[in-house]
Amino acid sequence: MPTTLADAQNLLSDLIARYSSRVDYLMIRLEEAEGTDILLRGDKVETLSEGISIGGHIRACYKGGWGLSSFNHLGTITERIEEAIAAARMVGDEETILAPIDSVQAVCSLPLVGSDPRKIPLSSKKELCDRYTDLLKSVDPRITITSVRYGDSAQRVILASSEGTLIEQSWIDMEMRFAATARNGETVQTGRETTGSRKAYEDLTNLDAQVKSAAQRAVAALSLPSVKGNTYTVVIDPILTGLFVHEAFGHLSEADMAYENPDLLEVMTIGRRFGPKELQIFDGAAPEGHRGSYFYDDEGTPATTTQLIKDGVLVGRLHSRETAGKLEETPTGNARCLNYHFTPIVRMTNTWIERGKTPVANLFTGIKEGVYARNWLGGMTNGEMFTFSAGEAWMIRNGKIAEPVRDVTLSGNVFQTLADIEAIGNDFYWDESGGCGKGGQNGLPVGCGGPSLRIRDVVVGGEA
Repeated sequence: MPTTLADAQNLLSDLIARYSSRVDYLMIRLEEAEGTDILLRGDKVETLSEGISIGGHIRACYKGGWGLSSFNHLGTITERIEEAIAAARMVGDEETILAPIDSVQAVCSLPLVGSDPRKIPLSSKKELCDRYTDLLKSVDPRITITSVRYGDSAQRVILASSEGTLIEQSWIDMEMRFAATARNGETVQTGRETTGSRKAYEDLTNLDAQVKSAAQRAVAALSLPSVKGNTYTVVIDPILTGLFVHEAFGHLSEADMAYENPDLLEVMTIGRRFGPKELQIFDGAAPEGHRGSYFYDDEGTPATTTQLIKDGVLVGRLHSRETAGKLEETPTGNARCLNYHFTPIVRMTNTWIERGKTPVANLFTGIKEGVYARNWLGGMTNGEMFTFSAGEAWMIRNGKIAEPVRDVTLSGNVFQTLADIEAIGNDFYWDESGGCGKGGQNGLPVGCGGPSLRIRDVVVGGEA
């Protein structure tokens, strides 16, 4: 890979000048990445690796048809350009519609505020994982299975387009995941924690309390009663709010989902009311310091902050240049790819519900019987339907938090659930644990945030 932007400019400018007349749009991406991956299951090391990858891809568009070709050897780049152009010309039969953006020439890097993980020895990262494994096991003899995963990745990307854009952008991302499973006879319970950072290696080295809490929740749940399945008023904490806004609502705001599904596009009509006047929902990579933050997306569109819901009303959606062009809207800087093996698609960045005005203690007022759910254990979505499992939960009785319960799942229709929000807390928390999956591109870093919410008529699954 060229060592300087000047080297890249000379190479890519020549290639684009040579080939761009054969298509409507041409972009070349060069990328180098290095990273560490460690996975411990109990005392067994399943993965312990460091790696470097260098490669790129070509994206060509002709009469609305796209061609993509990726490569690992720069010496083959002309052949790959020919392939991408041939593919685009083979399938293109309509019109290339890309919303306009300004061409950009820039060099930018997301700043670290602490240690660079590339300067930390692999042995030290392994020792950190060993320490957290020991912490999980030390909580209780009934902890039978533990897993600790560490990953870091440093990426440097150069983008050059036939419209004159030339951007070099780099960042470092880190993540750790912890799980502990406790068993008592036939009863099995699991606790999980995940955290990530784009700021400092030190953000992963002082997690003792968080790690132990995963094991403690698993053990405590062994002796808890299951919640009685019913429809309840629930209060959820900011972590579950972040999961909800990302999984249940955020994906429906990605314009490729709506553009490819006319029924969903009709539902997601700009100007339609979805929630109370207090509800404000945003997505954007422009806020600094989060897992989904960057300067430019993978099409060279500047990062923005997009308001999706304003005063309870749908006012925006997330776009690539193509979806913005086809829907006659403005690009939002949400075209992202996991790496050079994939084409950019519309993805969330940092997604959040703005804090409200209700003191958190008042969210419980007047609830005769309900459920208070915190943290997440798992979840799934299917279109506008969702099901999430809470990491821990308590009954609410007569406005007070009462006995803890387990096996709490929250299910519903996202649009009805937004309409059923009764109050929005005045707290707020950023959850940097997100690794989003879509279109086969799994583990893309994202941020989620929000306040505590009070929601009526939520279906809570548990014991019949």
